[in-house]
Amino acid sequence: MPDAGGGEPPQTHRPRRSLWRVLGPGLITGASDDDPSGIATYSQAGAQFGYQLAWTMPFSYPLLSAIQEITARIGRVTGQGLAGNMRQHFSPGLVRIMVGLLLVANTINLGADLGAMADALRLLIGGPPHLYVVAFALICIWLEVFLSYRRYVAILKWTTLSLLAYVATVLVIEVPWGQVALDTLIPSITWERAYLVGIVAVLGTTISPYLFFWQSSEEAEDERVDPKATRLIDAPEQAKDELRRIRVDTYIGMGYSQLIAFFILVTTASTLHAHGITDIRTSAEAAEALRPIAGPFASVVFALGIIGTGMLAVPVLAGSAAYAIGEARQWPTGLGRKPREAKAFYGTIAAATVVGILINFLPIDPMKGLFWAAVINGVVAVPIMVVMMVMASRPGIMGAFVLSRPLRLMGWLTTAVMTTAVLAMFWTMLF
Repeated sequence: MPDAGGGEPPQTHRPRRSLWRVLGPGLITGASDDDPSGIATYSQAGAQFGYQLAWTMPFSYPLLSAIQEITARIGRVTGQGLAGNMRQHFSPGLVRIMVGLLLVANTINLGADLGAMADALRLLIGGPPHLYVVAFALICIWLEVFLSYRRYVAILKWTTLSLLAYVATVLVIEVPWGQVALDTLIPSITWERAYLVGIVAVLGTTISPYLFFWQSSEEAEDERVDPKATRLIDAPEQAKDELRRIRVDTYIGMGYSQLIAFFILVTTASTLHAHGITDIRTSAEAAEALRPIAGPFASVVFALGIIGTGMLAVPVLAGSAAYAIGEARQWPTGLGRKPREAKAFYGTIAAATVVGILINFLPIDPMKGLFWAAVINGVVAVPIMVVMMVMASRPGIMGAFVLSRPLRLMGWLTTAVMTTAVLAMFWTMLF
């Protein structure tokens, strides 16, 4: 894995920490990538194409890991998130446009995730899904606003374990692992429109702007609340341990994310696709369709996973939007602050979540909502990645911690892949 660029002064070392204590922003960010909307995308990919898109998971893993390591470094080195750095070094108009598009995409995504969680609970116990939407939203708002930062981070970390539901699911069904390995290691790419749309959907779901803003801001937040920590540009002696921690945290977090996505795709390919079910609109539909094929256990576990990962993703979506807007407008921001100290920041979290509730009471097709959220995410991801790469390569911003050549190459490669995916997305929309 790439090392930090530039010369570094003598290092000071913290006492060795357990792996669980090392894991934090990277693990939470990676796990939130498998949100209920992402589960729906991976389920549809497996149902429609079988194992043919399994290769996209190992392909996107190094790309996702590299770009998330870069955004994490920006936050830890500078002591502020992406939007704060963008505000300092780029035009206000560009920042407003990108942050505005992020807010729209996050809110639509958040609403879809709340709806999927409610449908999953209805599948398990019956009852009115709209009531569940409101209940889940209020729980997420209360935890994010009123719980202490360290306790809330601990809850988010433990919530990441809910994704293991999809490991349990794949273990109770019959999977032709030989065929899975073949399709994973040797892609059989076809130049049909539907197949290209599937690739674009998977990549767009995997590499999303809200992940960039969340992880960079959480790295800066961790530095602020830790009395022993200082931003690396001012305390380069902390760099060796901190950059190693970021690398381990990020690569494990993104690996966990991609492994779970792989299992979701394999589960639906081995069951739904194998039985001729090729159209899945939501993650809850995937869970319901599993029941007659894979049995009640697989269906229940799949639905529980939707609820668990939704409890993680909804706060991350709302939080990343609040960090972006707050840093861009120079508000006091951070989950480590008391509500009275950051009223606008917490108000944005609550407002985004409430709008997510309202989306579920409107006559909006959930698939169309997710489609347009994906379009906006794709449009805004590419310029944000370009800005990130420029910032992370400037000594005036990163000091001695500009990107090394290998990490810089991986970052630009990821940007090029996402640019290609966005162009392909528009091509499929036009033709």
